[in-house]
Amino acid sequence: MTQITARVSDSLAESLDAAAARLKRSRAEVIRQALENYVEDFDDLSVAVERLRDPSDPVLDWDEVRRGLVGSD
Repeated sequence: MTQITARVSDSLAESLDAAAARLKRSRAEVIRQALENYVEDFDDLSVAVERLRDPSDPVLDWDEVRRGLVGSD
């Protein structure tokens, strides 16, 4: 396993310690889980942005979609 060192503000360290205590986990476990969640969310967001930028993907007009769904103008 790779060890990473990072500097954080005193207030962030205090918040981290409080969260770790409430979760009954170590600082390292809380940080590891937070990083895993962040990277997963970042990957999902990257895929979404890539799809939004795809010129072959059609853009739908919200009013047309709404009319098609509810059948009214």
